Amino acid sequence: MWSDIIHEFADSPSQCKVIRFLLENGFGINKDGRVACNGIEVPATQIAKAIGSDRRVVDATAHRILTNPSLVEIFTRMRATPDLSNVAESLGLTVITVLPKNASERGIVGAAVRVLSGHNLSIRQIFVTDAQFSEEPKLVIIVDELLPHGVIEEIRSLPQVKKVII
Repeated sequence: MWSDIIHEFADSPSQCKVIRFLLENGFGINKDGRVACNGIEVPATQIAKAIGSDRRVVDATAHRILTNPSLVEIFTRMRATPDLSNVAESLGLTVITVLPKNASERGIVGAAVRVLSGHNLSIRQIFVTDAQFSEEPKLVIIVDELLPHGVIEEIRSLPQVKKVII
């Protein structure tokens, strides 16, 4: 799906850069052709500054999205969710970051979740960075409690796992 969206903008590397930024950050487009995050407009100049581009490229990308019905369906419904990993310590939560050997392999999330549930740990948040948008895809799991002895070793020993960071 994401590759189809990126492919749609393959003729314009600068617009492709905008699309990647929007997808990575959960930004959408409103019916007026402006970038929005959860319904709040984000100035095109700020998007352009963040990606080293020009405001006109951001505007052109947003308007191009509005000309494609399937992209309109996606980008007018896009929502951003909070990433608790940066504030987890302040909230008394534990962050487990799993770097996979091969991010396109299936079962990485399920295997890690089975380990945690086997230790009766409550998962507060879980997210995966998409291999198409990230140079180093990862699985991030945030749990309520401190980790009991052996949990990290179990996750590290999973065949799909390259590295675990706490």
